[in-house]
Amino acid sequence: METTDRNRVALIALAVVAVILAVVLFLNLGSPPQMGPDEEVFRTVDALFTALTGRNEKQLAQCEQRLKGYQEAGKLPAKAAKSLDGIIQTARAGRWQPAAERLYDFMRGQRREGSASPGKQVRAKKG
Repeated sequence: METTDRNRVALIALAVVAVILAVVLFLNLGSPPQMGPDEEVFRTVDALFTALTGRNEKQLAQCEQRLKGYQEAGKLPAKAAKSLDGIIQTARAGRWQPAAERLYDFMRGQRREGSASPGKQVRAKKG
C-alpha cells in the first residue's frame, strides 16, 4: 500500500508541474512582443491605429516610415517591429479591419513600465 501512496503523490506532483508549465507557456506565447518605453514609438503606434481605422493610406505610409526609423535607431525592438510590419502589410492588402483588430490586441498587450525620459514619469504629490 505504501507504493500506491507514493505513486499517487508522484502523479499529483507531476500533474501540478504540468499545469504550471502549461500556464507559463500560454502566458508567454499569448502576449505580443513589447515595443519598449519610448514615447515617440507609442505615439506613432497610436497614430497607426488612427490610420488603420480611418483607412488612410498616407498616414499609414508615414507611420511605417517612422517605425522603420525607430527600429534602425534601436528604439523599437525587432520582434515588435516585425509584428507591426505584418499589421501594416495586412492593411496594404486591403484588410483594414483585421489589421486594426490585430493592432488593438498588440496595444492591449503592452506593459508600459518605465519611461524613455525620466522627466516624463508621473510622481506622487507629497502632502
